[in-house]
Amino acid sequence: MTLRISRPAALTSLALAMAACHAHAEPADTVVVTATRTAQPLANVISDTITINAEQIAESGAGSIVDLLQRQRGIEIARNGGAGTASSVYIRGANSNQNIVLVDGVRIGSSTTGAANWSAIPLTAIDHIEIVYGPLSSLYGADAIGGVIQIFTKKGQGAPAVTAFAGYGSDKTREVDATVSGATGGEHSFSYAISAGKEKSDGFSATRNGAFGFNPDDDGYDRENVSGQFSLQIAPGYEAGALFLHSKLDSQYDNGAAAYDVRSKAELQTAAVYGKARFVSNVDTLLQISQSEDKGQNWGSAAASGYSRIDTRQTNITLQNDIRIGQDIVQVLYDHRKEEVSSNGADAMNRDRTTNSWAASYNARRGASLLNASVRRDNAVYGSKNTGSVGYGYDITSQLRATASYGTSFRAPTYNELYFPGYGNPANKPEEGKNAEIGLRWDDGVNALSASYYHNKLTDMLVNTTPCPYAGYTSGCAYNVNKALLEGVTVAGATKLAGINLSASLDLQDPKDETTGKRLARRAKKHGNVTADYRIGALKTGVELEFSGDRFDDAANKNRLGGYGLVNLYATYAFNKDWSALVRWNNVGDKQYDLARYYVTPGSKVFAGIRYGYK
Repeated sequence: MTLRISRPAALTSLALAMAACHAHAEPADTVVVTATRTAQPLANVISDTITINAEQIAESGAGSIVDLLQRQRGIEIARNGGAGTASSVYIRGANSNQNIVLVDGVRIGSSTTGAANWSAIPLTAIDHIEIVYGPLSSLYGADAIGGVIQIFTKKGQGAPAVTAFAGYGSDKTREVDATVSGATGGEHSFSYAISAGKEKSDGFSATRNGAFGFNPDDDGYDRENVSGQFSLQIAPGYEAGALFLHSKLDSQYDNGAAAYDVRSKAELQTAAVYGKARFVSNVDTLLQISQSEDKGQNWGSAAASGYSRIDTRQTNITLQNDIRIGQDIVQVLYDHRKEEVSSNGADAMNRDRTTNSWAASYNARRGASLLNASVRRDNAVYGSKNTGSVGYGYDITSQLRATASYGTSFRAPTYNELYFPGYGNPANKPEEGKNAEIGLRWDDGVNALSASYYHNKLTDMLVNTTPCPYAGYTSGCAYNVNKALLEGVTVAGATKLAGINLSASLDLQDPKDETTGKRLARRAKKHGNVTADYRIGALKTGVELEFSGDRFDDAANKNRLGGYGLVNLYATYAFNKDWSALVRWNNVGDKQYDLARYYVTPGSKVFAGIRYGYK
């Protein structure tokens, strides 16, 4: 694919997908929250949505959440080395700072870069993940241009239970985690879940010869985490609860051949208290007060100037009312968000900003038709933004549904783009997006097929402009000048053939900077995944294929990164109802490939572990 995707070609891809594609099927009883901010069956969701459940995470053998996300449709990654290094996650071609990441409903990320620190998110604490593709600014506000990823930590239910895992693999990678959970039951049930985990690896060299700061030594990491959820049923329709997550990551990276231990330390913390009430029989009210912190420190050299620190704190107050009118739901929402930045650098960066938002949405079903619509207004220091969306789904048959939607979105300028000395400018405006998409989905309980075409037009893109149009800047600066188009087709589905579970996905896209005519950096025009697994009694074996076309490492499209294909193998064996074993062999062919220029990616790696108590 060398040209922009034409609409006839997109429609042809949709038709071919419905006729021939096989890929991942969702359980019929899957319930999702992220798509509408209220729990509902996945079958009633119009937005393109997938879930990664606890079993899939347990069997993945992934070294990080980034490794897990790389295997999902519509997602690409870039990483500066191994599992503990800086990573970016692109959804449908959108930048890392054009997507929102939530942990149990709490927004995380750095206000200086605008992106979540993916390397600090512990995979061992996660119960399941929801990914919603497309713009959701009318529900979540700034930055939801490409999509929203919500991570759910483990929650207590049923009789008291203990689960534990221990594993060891290549690069002396060690992992242990344990969870204690349960619920008392009865009229005033108290549920609880407490999890803790630790991962450590000697790693491998993050860079190769030719990189700035190249050093051939191994760059390892040490990640520790603890999380918890607690809730009390006060009375029918009334619940109070609290939750938290704390993760600490110490990692090494390359900054020259000196013997000094160049390293970084990142901390991710979330905490929330909430109350749910049903003051009126048809109205559910949620009040949540939450806070997240993204702390980062770097020791780049032994000199005093080699140390840097940047901390971000976000405080959120959410009041949400879900009003049921027959089978319809009207949602009225108020959000208050305060961002604070503290650093050891320029005083201009040490400040705060507040965003106040009102939103309303409507979700309805009438026979074979589904409808949702939402509007939102965000008021902040960068100005006021209005966003909206509307979606429609029609059940052509009980197995086949057609969908169409349109939505607007925006990305708020980061602190760096507003205030960083010599680069930012307070006059910078938000980026804006307008997305239209259509889709088809088939699910007969055994076979699942889906295809989506999207056309996301972005304006006022903030880029580094040289020379700077603002007075007083000696070099480049952040400026709203570029336009971009994120356009593509995603096809996916699943089936079972001769006892083999088959799944696959393919993304054909054209993420382009329309101002320069160049492809957006580190994004391929095609990428996908194929998975097959087979169960024989207590043994389950599987093979995965990950593939991607070429990419460019720079905006000028001068430094090409070649395409690649990876083969992974895994097997699990259940000794009995409580004990099981996992073995995973990633990159079987020891393929050498690049996700970022001069940065090394994992070669052939083996990981094995024993799990207790997983049901």
